[in-house]
Amino acid sequence: MSSSRIGLRFFQNSRAAFRNATGPFRRPGAQGFRFQSSDAASAEQQSTFQRLWNSPIGVKTVHFWAPVMKWALVIAGISDLGRPAEKLSLTQNGALTATGIIWTRWCMIITPKNYLLAAVNFFLGCVGVVQVTRIFNYRRSLKDSPVETVKELETEVVDQAKAVASEAEAAVKKSN
Repeated sequence: MSSSRIGLRFFQNSRAAFRNATGPFRRPGAQGFRFQSSDAASAEQQSTFQRLWNSPIGVKTVHFWAPVMKWALVIAGISDLGRPAEKLSLTQNGALTATGIIWTRWCMIITPKNYLLAAVNFFLGCVGVVQVTRIFNYRRSLKDSPVETVKELETEVVDQAKAVASEAEAAVKKSN
């Protein structure tokens, strides 16, 4: 038997013991997870604030605070709409676009569905698309041929990716 299986069983057993435990941190009669109420009658008696507080996606969880903090990225992207396109970073805005698109989809797959996080990621993707379009249009206006602009953007992104990869390799070699 491998040590990972022993560790996994230990973890599963300790979680089961924690769920069934009674003590100062458990409500009398509480069963299951900490966010589930023991009966429907007590859920109806809770105020709106108590339901928000005890919700599986409520104020006590990362499901609430991650979207709240991520709005700062959306606000920063919106504030960059006033900056000239030549001062914007294509890689940064491309990364924000990809992040917004990928995580918007992922928020609809995970359980519980996190609509707050999906909304902020959707707007992050929208802001990123607008900024990347501005950068592309600016660079295209500098050149006569849009094909040359696309090739220039491609080489710039590839060069930056290679630089990041070499920095990562150097950091790994240094840590070993």
